Amino acid sequence: MTDAGRQGFRHRQSAGRRIGRGLQFAGLGFALLWTLAPLYWMVATSLKTELEATQLDPTLFPHSITLQNYTGLAGGSLPFMQFFVNSVLTCLVAAIVAVVIAIPAAYALSRAKFRAASQVGYLILIVRMFPMVVLLAPLYLILLTTGLLDTHFGLIVGYTTFGLPFAVWMIKGFIDAVPIEIEEAARVDGYPRWQILLRIVVPLIYPGLITTGIFVLMEAWNNLIYPLTFITTLDKQTLPAALQLTFTGQFKTDWGGMMAASVVTTLPLMIAFFTVQRSMVRGLTAGSVTGT
Repeated sequence: MTDAGRQGFRHRQSAGRRIGRGLQFAGLGFALLWTLAPLYWMVATSLKTELEATQLDPTLFPHSITLQNYTGLAGGSLPFMQFFVNSVLTCLVAAIVAVVIAIPAAYALSRAKFRAASQVGYLILIVRMFPMVVLLAPLYLILLTTGLLDTHFGLIVGYTTFGLPFAVWMIKGFIDAVPIEIEEAARVDGYPRWQILLRIVVPLIYPGLITTGIFVLMEAWNNLIYPLTFITTLDKQTLPAALQLTFTGQFKTDWGGMMAASVVTTLPLMIAFFTVQRSMVRGLTAGSVTGT
């Protein structure tokens, strides 16, 4: 190949790389715009006046920025802070309980030697695939029979029931990544099984536990159908159900107030995610190296 031919080949190769890089940036920009557009519309609507938020011709930018929708959450007639506390209490307790129960269950599936271990693991995963509505009727009857309907404890039971299969499956993957030789050395030193789990395995998979707990917390925080079904008293409602019940009327919807409440509802999840982002990455990376 002559020098001119080589230069032409390099030029075409460089042009192809530039085109490919440009297509990648265009795809990333479109995905970013697609993701952030609803968030921007939520924040922009929360800063609009009631008249501007409800007009038939929506505006892309607020013409007159107001914080009235946010001040109305704190000083209005709705117990918004009570809704917030209810969500934090029920979701945080459900996440902790689900992780605590899932740890010994996942350890048994990972380390126990019985014939149906893999089948039980897949059965748990299949249960996780059930839609939320499938568990609604039996959970309602159980809570009604036990007197836990319209209580925060009953709502925690519902959240934990739906999040537990996912927690068991996730934590099992993290335990599978722990070398069995570490536990065998501890057993030689005379440690019983429960101390091996609490003193050796749990500290090693701590990032995975944080990751699992955050996922269960986020799922419970965004849950709408359970509080609408299990809670009948307005003061005991959580944020997603309260937004649907209080800001939506038969003849009018307070879009500005609803979007302001949605911003306040979304902020804790964003803060929690960015706070434990490194732990989540370490946990997911540790769970991905397992060969089972």
